Amino acid sequence: MNGKTIIRAMLALLLALAARSAFALCVLTCSCSVSTTGVAFGGYNPLSASAATSSGNVRVTCGGVLGLLVPYDIALSKGANAPGFDPRQMASGSRRLSYNLYTSGSHATIWGDGSGGTQIVSSSILLSVLGNVSQDHPVHGRIPARQAGVAPGTYTDTIQVTLTYY
Repeated sequence: MNGKTIIRAMLALLLALAARSAFALCVLTCSCSVSTTGVAFGGYNPLSASAATSSGNVRVTCGGVLGLLVPYDIALSKGANAPGFDPRQMASGSRRLSYNLYTSGSHATIWGDGSGGTQIVSSSILLSVLGNVSQDHPVHGRIPARQAGVAPGTYTDTIQVTLTYY
């Protein structure tokens, strides 16, 4: 190794150690919380050829040492009424209505816990002001079209949001 290669390797090692120290520092000197706005679909016409869509929000709020970068992951559970993520199910008594929650408006990636083909959402917050810093993550909901066997009723589900920060 020449002198420049050794300096680059040492610099890379120092940056990696600094990043690990910052992550460990967060566990001791910062705190984060999560709040949500639910996905409310409103009325659903089971004979419609169009899917019903709506959106909600997951807000992550962190506070702590200024200048600290706080990486985090957001996972969503499968819900209270379905055995898996695809599809999730809302319930009205014993009746079910299939739906799902996605990471984007294209409805391509199911937001879950990383299992069964789902994806968690990963991001970070830079603590750049005194007090708390918040970041919003839209939740995109979709009920597939033509669920003709669905009876009238009020359908609901409960999703657990898990925030893990480092």
